Amino acid sequence: MLGVTWINSQVVFDGLIQGLALSVITVGIILIYRASRIINFAVGNMGVIGATLLSLLVVQYHVPFWVALPVALVTGLVLGAIVDATVIRRLRKSPRVVVLVATIGIAQIAEAIAYKLPQPTNLSLHYPSAINGTWTVAGVQVRGSDLSILIIVPVALVALTWFLDRTTIGRTVKACASNPQLARLSGISPKTVSTLVWALAAALSTLSIVLIAGQSGSAGDVTTLGDQTLSLALVAAVIGGMTSFRRAIIASIVIGLAQSLISFNFINTPGLINLLLLIAVLVAVGFNREKGDDHEVFAFTPRARPIPARLQNFRWARNANKSGLILLGVIAIVLPLIFTEPSTQQTFTEVVAFAICATSLTVLTGWLGQLSLGQMAIAGLGALFAARMVEVGLPFWVAIAVTTVASALLAAVLGLGSLRVRGLYLAVVTFVFALAAQQYFFNLPILSGQSTDGANLPFVPGKLFSLSFPGQRTYYYVVLVVLGGVLLVISRFRDSGVGRSIMSVRDNENAASAFMVRPAWEKIRAFSIAGALAGLGGALLAGAYANVEFSGPGSFFLVDGSLGLVAMVVIGGMGSVTAAVIGAIWVIGIPALAPNNEVLGLLSSSIGLLAILLYFPRGLNQISYDVRDAVLAWADRRFGKDAPARQARRPAVAIRPEPELAETGTTSLAVSDLRVAFGGNTAVNDVSLTVRQREIVGLIGSNGAGKSTLMNAVGGFVAASGSVRLGNEEVGDKAPARRAALGLGRTFQSATLFPELTVTETLLVALGGQGTGALSTALALPRATRRSRRERAEVADLVELLGLEHWRDHHIGDLSTGTRRVVELAGLLALKAKVLCLDEPTAGLAQRETEAFAPLIVNVQRQLGASVLLIEHDMPLIMRISDRVYCLEAGSVIAEGAPNDVRDDPRVIASYLGTDERAINRSGVTASDGTGAEQVENAGPAVLL
Repeated sequence: MLGVTWINSQVVFDGLIQGLALSVITVGIILIYRASRIINFAVGNMGVIGATLLSLLVVQYHVPFWVALPVALVTGLVLGAIVDATVIRRLRKSPRVVVLVATIGIAQIAEAIAYKLPQPTNLSLHYPSAINGTWTVAGVQVRGSDLSILIIVPVALVALTWFLDRTTIGRTVKACASNPQLARLSGISPKTVSTLVWALAAALSTLSIVLIAGQSGSAGDVTTLGDQTLSLALVAAVIGGMTSFRRAIIASIVIGLAQSLISFNFINTPGLINLLLLIAVLVAVGFNREKGDDHEVFAFTPRARPIPARLQNFRWARNANKSGLILLGVIAIVLPLIFTEPSTQQTFTEVVAFAICATSLTVLTGWLGQLSLGQMAIAGLGALFAARMVEVGLPFWVAIAVTTVASALLAAVLGLGSLRVRGLYLAVVTFVFALAAQQYFFNLPILSGQSTDGANLPFVPGKLFSLSFPGQRTYYYVVLVVLGGVLLVISRFRDSGVGRSIMSVRDNENAASAFMVRPAWEKIRAFSIAGALAGLGGALLAGAYANVEFSGPGSFFLVDGSLGLVAMVVIGGMGSVTAAVIGAIWVIGIPALAPNNEVLGLLSSSIGLLAILLYFPRGLNQISYDVRDAVLAWADRRFGKDAPARQARRPAVAIRPEPELAETGTTSLAVSDLRVAFGGNTAVNDVSLTVRQREIVGLIGSNGAGKSTLMNAVGGFVAASGSVRLGNEEVGDKAPARRAALGLGRTFQSATLFPELTVTETLLVALGGQGTGALSTALALPRATRRSRRERAEVADLVELLGLEHWRDHHIGDLSTGTRRVVELAGLLALKAKVLCLDEPTAGLAQRETEAFAPLIVNVQRQLGASVLLIEHDMPLIMRISDRVYCLEAGSVIAEGAPNDVRDDPRVIASYLGTDERAINRSGVTASDGTGAEQVENAGPAVLL
């Protein structure tokens, strides 16, 4: 025995055993992530089915353990293969976060299947173990289940390692994980690899659950092991960086030891291990930021087609989207008058309150693209806080208001932590937070200290002015009014700079920053709005039952509630204002029609979630939009011919007045000794350059020369040393959004912009990027209304100026590359930028479009009176419009001067141009010949559009 009281050999041994059992399922999580970059939230419950089957075979039918174990493992293998074939393959082109949401539905289905499997007659019997008996070794009690883990886990992990390293199939899995594109070119089938990986992960999960249940559970408790085991394994996997088996196994053992120590020393402090897990995962995520494609967009917002031009003058056509919401409102008002039973009206209130909670995910996940699996935990904390406020004497409705503000502040703090976390990792963090709230925070004396049974806290609605609440109907109508107000405010946010700025950050943080949007602020704002809505909805939900049930299977605020909330917004239509209402009706209201019908419950949650993701990925709202589009198309054919057609104006590039000429020779942009290094590699090496007022400066060089990195450093998108000055102001220490506000405009090679926003919305982001007051927008104050009208009028001018009228209501993701390039230039006009940094603006364009783009660049420059720093590989374009040219090689300037002088420089020829005149002159014109200005004045964007 160890010579201290808080730890002994038995505690250490038990922790080692728990950690080894946990490591098996952790390896399964990493295996799937390495192969497909998907975090599998179903991994815990996928193992429960096989483990339940083993219990039934051994306990009920007396099948030998070593015969039942292969049956359970094969069950896991088959289940994993079926999941991959029916769900994962169909979603292989979807964003990874969408697949993660699908795994939540898979987990719920797996849990339902496990519950439906026959159970042993005597559920009190201990779960079967491979080895039975108890021994004492050096003062440590060793049970048969412990010995089973000591033998089976190392053998299983060694066998898996040998399989991956030594067999052809295993090496195929590793090759596909390391480089999927190269593996595909080598003849390796990603589909086969995916099926194999999911089957192996399910088998590992089955083995892990069998070993864990054999150590601590009864034969009937297997189905309760999924969520807790998953949280432990996820934390261990994150500590392992989601890639290292060795680090994850060590982390699993450390977590097992911590769990054993806490159980031994803090038996009266429930949930402490969950608090420590939350801290651990936050620290691990801070050091292991998710690698990969940070530009992946999670946006499945329902889309409606633009209203046909001939119907835009009809009010009914413009307001067609509102008809469904009006119908829902009428039904919501009438229902309590038809169904008078208090219990039924209480269910109606539950649906409405859940819709308020789910609206928080509309903002956080639909608009910001951050998947949170802990919103009902925030709702539960809000309900408990409100109940305590009532206990200390605060009126009920005042407590509701205070809770809304407090929840916003709490969520803002969580939002600060999210600035380094996004995508899949945020889902892990919020899932662990939800478990910590369920097990630890809800039980804190400051929140639930007055509970008499450790599970409930009274929360009786008080009077609202002269309204009292003796029954459910009046309370329902008050909550319905609150929901109406929430939807109105959220709708205003969606159509204002508040919502557009948040969604621009979701689609493309760099492009948003170039439009003066501050990503960090928008994230915190979205978290605050979402937190306020969750806290408000949670308090109103508890008020419907005059009680906050924070523990037990009937609680709304457990992990399952948060997962159900995700299902609501996905089913309704992620990002749509009315998605929460439709989702709440589907998930809460429909099962209430037949509470004993389990099939209906599955259809409205897990199976419904998967069906929506597979067949209607933009939700049920998309179906209503499709109907609306069909009606408008019919009306356009039937009545549109009688409507006056809108006359399209010919694009004119000189609508705006010519800006005043600045003093010649004034420096607009000065870069001095700029240096950018990535680790030990120097990408930009002490570069200095200047761009004078109304000057176009070309930047050429081979791929990898450091051109885009230099421009990123000028824009503030990468860390750099040296000086960057805009006019007379040093901006080297300022964020990209601040540089944009000072007049630095930027376009990017990919011209991605904001795929889920329309052309009009994109230009409104550029006009309103410096921020829109949330309060003035919510209250529709006159200044907010005037600003909105002014911005939309300016967008109309820009659209007309660049000939974008036909595309004004089309989503950016649906446009051609050439049209997106024109929208980028329109954005620079909206910004009124004074220095334009254009990164390969003709990339992806056909030759004819490239030739048309040069005059367009010059026209935009003249409209703004701006200076231009231009990266371009098209030498005739550079030679035609540039006043001076710099050439980079290996991050350093090797030539600078007039275009023809740089072109003829021997170092430039050797480094970049070569001697093939056909390549250099592929556009025909090699340098300005005195007619370029006239050509520019007469050119327009029509060729590009």
